[in-house]
Amino acid sequence: MSLKELSRKLGLSQTTVSRALNGYPEVGAKTRERVLKVAAEMNYRPNRFAKSLATGKSGHIGIIFPVERKLLATPLFNEFLAGISQFLVEKDMDLTIMPVKAEQELQAYRALARSGRVDGLILSTPQLNDPRIACLSDLDVPYIMHGRLHPEDTVNDPDHITFPYLDIDNQGAFERATRLLIDMGHENIALVNDDPYFTFAHHRLAGYRAALESSGLKFRPENVYADEMTEERGFHAASTALHKSRPPTAFLASSIILALGIKRAIRETGLRPGRDISIITHDDELPYLQANKFTPPLTAVTSSICRAGYLVASKLHALIESPELCQPASIRKNFQQVLEVDLIVRNSTSAR
Repeated sequence: MSLKELSRKLGLSQTTVSRALNGYPEVGAKTRERVLKVAAEMNYRPNRFAKSLATGKSGHIGIIFPVERKLLATPLFNEFLAGISQFLVEKDMDLTIMPVKAEQELQAYRALARSGRVDGLILSTPQLNDPRIACLSDLDVPYIMHGRLHPEDTVNDPDHITFPYLDIDNQGAFERATRLLIDMGHENIALVNDDPYFTFAHHRLAGYRAALESSGLKFRPENVYADEMTEERGFHAASTALHKSRPPTAFLASSIILALGIKRAIRETGLRPGRDISIITHDDELPYLQANKFTPPLTAVTSSICRAGYLVASKLHALIESPELCQPASIRKNFQQVLEVDLIVRNSTSAR
């Protein structure tokens, strides 16, 4: 069914029907309700090209990432995309995914923003001296970052941070997790993390260190293993740690995939996870790797990466629909959110 046919059915002009479907405030509530009801009954879906011409919007949001990082092969990124997609389906919008060479990333942001192909952009995995904020701040396109700037970044001044972001309290989560292990009597605790070059990993390292030092325990850099978050890297880090003259009695894992490798290394050493060696992992709530389904079930700091994707898309959509919200005061008040992280204690941790 076309817009013309729907308008004829309703006895209204095409302009009125189009405005009602797109939520324009000048259309009365009763008229809008009637239009939406009949459109649903007739299974009407607006022509994307026509809608774009009418609204001046493409109906797309974009994500750009370096192809070298192979993000599309990682469960975390795919679950993040799933959350974004759930929101976009509700709003009848599309997602443009653009893998590029790392050295062409900023150029790709500029080109995509100026092309009119997207109404907004989502950034992920901020890192030390991240140039993307300065780049996008010079472009006339709404954007939001999943994560915050690196604390060591010279532009990370709270009085001047005006870009939108959504993050979780990575530092608080890993400080709580480390304190739990300390309260259980553990003193030699290993952290298997991503590279602290990435903001989330830096915050997790900071939380781990803060808990140790506030408890009177020495921070030992040799107990920190930083590498890609794969099962094999987790296995290698844990194997190395467990063969030291003074092996750790507990591990903190920055992802459940790392925890898989750590658990395997513990078993291959002839020890039992949970009884001989404690494990706490960060759990992004991946549907096919559930912390409570492990043997033993894993103690975890937990926050849904899928929900984060949904919320990021929701906030970006609000900025696209209401450009006045892009003002610095509004961004600081409404579009800089840090989500709390739950700590769930299960059988992978035990007292010394």
